[in-house]
Amino acid sequence: MKVKVQKLDGKASGDIELNDDVFGLEPRADILHRVVTWQLWNRRGTARPTRERSDVARTGKKWGRQKGGGTARHGDRKAPIFIGGGKAHGARKRDFDISLNKKVRALGLKMALSSKAKDGLVVVDSLELADAKTKALKAQFEKLGFGGKVLVIDGDSVNDGFRKAAGNLPGVNVLPAVGANVYDILKHDTLILTKDAVEKLEARFNG
Repeated sequence: MKVKVQKLDGKASGDIELNDDVFGLEPRADILHRVVTWQLWNRRGTARPTRERSDVARTGKKWGRQKGGGTARHGDRKAPIFIGGGKAHGARKRDFDISLNKKVRALGLKMALSSKAKDGLVVVDSLELADAKTKALKAQFEKLGFGGKVLVIDGDSVNDGFRKAAGNLPGVNVLPAVGANVYDILKHDTLILTKDAVEKLEARFNG
């Protein structure tokens, strides 16, 4: 698959051949759903449990008289009615760390990239800016027609000037190639890849 490469100012910068094994697959909704669900579940923190009466460190000895005390007949300080006792019907631990086969994860990322390659993929030469300012970057995006949410993926590390300029633009996120994931790719309207990011992503699956 051949795609035109452009600079951030909109000028043409040649063509690039995309690997069909990474950018030319037919997306499957069931694979994408499994991978997105796996990613979102793993982003959740573990739900902390409360301590019930079997978890509280208090004496279990009968601490009052059976008769003559003028109170109810209690035999356990860990009972929920006492201060410091266990909680009745408390929250249970819920761990959201689910697993997913590595081949399915890789296939999901390929399909997400392929879906954007068909509609909403832009390849740029690099993220170097003549004027590394948020106002200048916003004007360039408007000139190129990038509306809605935009995800920019660079190579090993993100260009520092571009990262700072894009930091104040609403709906614009910047990631290195190693941080590319299915959920972020699919939820953005436009995907911008640098030539370095394309090489890193293709090498990620071919290595």
